[in-house]
Amino acid sequence: MRVGPTGGIALVEREREVEEAIRLVLGTAPGERPMRPEFGCGIHDHVFAPGDGATAGRLARQVREALERWEPRITVDDVVVAFDAVEDGTLYIDVHYTLRSTNDRRNLVFPFYTIPSEEGAEEAGAD
Repeated sequence: MRVGPTGGIALVEREREVEEAIRLVLGTAPGERPMRPEFGCGIHDHVFAPGDGATAGRLARQVREALERWEPRITVDDVVVAFDAVEDGTLYIDVHYTLRSTNDRRNLVFPFYTIPSEEGAEEAGAD
């Protein structure tokens, strides 16, 4: 067993490549890559969305669809979106997946940051 650069257990090369690929898909907005304009995940459209259950559901659906389309080495088992109780505007996207080649179940937590609405901003604009 080896220790990785972050102090955790070092992943096998294939597992690390898959994890990096998942992060790449989730971190790329569609249209960001000129030669592959459809590549990525639509979660970035929700940066200004309210922190509620409807937003969490949309994020989970978009993550699942993007990974099923762009990462053929995994089966997405579940996607859970949780809001940080302390840090307003921080969401944690927990992706539970299975590596198809080894049937190894894994999970990855992808932090996603939104811009929370300012208290009273809507009321000030209503005058």
